[in-house]
Formats: sequence, structure tokens, C-alpha cells
Amino acid sequence: MLLSGIMLKMGIFGVLHWLMPMLGEGFYANVPYVIVLAVIGVVYGSILAIQQKDIKRLIAYSSIAHVGLIAAGLFAANQQSLQGAVIQMFAHGVNVVGLFFIIDIIESRTGTREISSLGGIINKAPKLGVLFVIIMLGSVALPLTNGFPGEFLLLNGVFQYNMYLGGIAGLTIILGAVYMLKMYQNVMLGEVNAVTETFTDLTITEFAVLVPIAAIVIITGVYPQFFLDITQGDVDSLLKLVNTNIYNK
Repeated sequence: MLLSGIMLKMGIFGVLHWLMPMLGEGFYANVPYVIVLAVIGVVYGSILAIQQKDIKRLIAYSSIAHVGLIAAGLFAANQQSLQGAVIQMFAHGVNVVGLFFIIDIIESRTGTREISSLGGIINKAPKLGVLFVIIMLGSVALPLTNGFPGEFLLLNGVFQYNMYLGGIAGLTIILGAVYMLKMYQNVMLGEVNAVTETFTDLTITEFAVLVPIAAIVIITGVYPQFFLDITQGDVDSLLKLVNTNIYNK
């Protein structure tokens, strides 16, 4: 939770608050190389996630893909992509904490994270199943969830920079749906087996943790303008500062 939800964003924070304002000329000089590498990371991370048999590793590789898209948006360096990067930092942090918490619940009850060993959990734990699908759909960036506004703006910004790179980066929508929906189907749906037949639903404490996360997923997706208004001033100031520093040089 700490690594993917918080520490993974330290690099993005460094680009926004150190690299761009202080080294704007160098930042722009390396944009073509970094965006290509970031887009490769999006596709590569997604392909690795599809191949995983361990739930935790799947979520970890999906985080690489999401942060690759954020990095591409940062270096596209337009208003849409930067706003999308900031919003997606928040959305991904919320989603990945919820997903890792759910994985911990499943592992503590079954003793395994192997996708092939699980199945039918929703029959034993309907509350977990509902909250899991809400958070998972946020990670997939379904419209009206918190992942959609940021991902839409990021893809829009990368597309403005280069339509071909934007098209390749857009594969994250398809690939993300493939590995997340397949994982949910195999873990939560179907018939119970020897591993999941004694599975119990959420405790009060677990429910109290996951409900606010699911609420944030929905509220951020339904009312994204609140977050856009918060970030717009800072993004405009950052772009103005970077362009001014380059112009003065």
C-alpha cells in the first residue's frame, strides 16, 4: 500500500516540483525520449500484468502501467496532460490502496494469492464482492469512476503531443480491462471450491476501511470538476513558470 499508493508518486512529485520549474530547458530537451519510454512502459506493464498468476503481482504490474501513462502525460507538458497527471496520482493512490487491502483480506482467509486456486468468493462474501468491483472499475477507468477523468485527460494530452503515441498509450484502456476483469472473474465469480468454501464476509473494521475508498471512487468520478478547479491554477502557474524561465534564457 505504501509503495504503490504513496512512494510510487515521489518521482512524479519530483518532476512537477523540481525538474520542471528548475530545469525546464533540460526537461523539454528530453521530452521525445522520455515519452517513448513511458508509452513502452504502459504497454509492457500491461502485458506483464495479463500474464500474472499472483493477484498481488498483477496489481503491482498494473501500477507500472498506470504510472507510465502519468509519466507520458507529464512530459507532454500541456494543461490537459498535467491536470490529468495530478488527478490520476490521487485516483491511483486511492484505488491501489483499496486493491491491496482486498488482496490482504483474501490471502488472510484463504492462505493463497494464486488466481487459479480461488473462485466463487462473492457467493460467500457479497459485501466484499460489491466493494471490490467498484474499486476495480475505478482502476479500469470506467466512466463515472475516479480513474476516468485523469486517464481521459492524460490520453488527450499525449494525443495532442503525438497522435501515434497517444494511440499506443490508449491501449491501456483495453489491456487494463483485460487483466482486471479477468482477475475479478477468476477470483470472485464462479463456484466455490475447497479453498474458498469457508470464506467469510467483511468484518466491521474491514467494511469501515473499504466503504470510504469506494465512496471516493464514485464521488471523484461523478464530480471531477471540483478536482479540476483545485489543480487548474497550479498547473497554469507551473507552465507559465517553465515557459518564462526558458524564454529568459
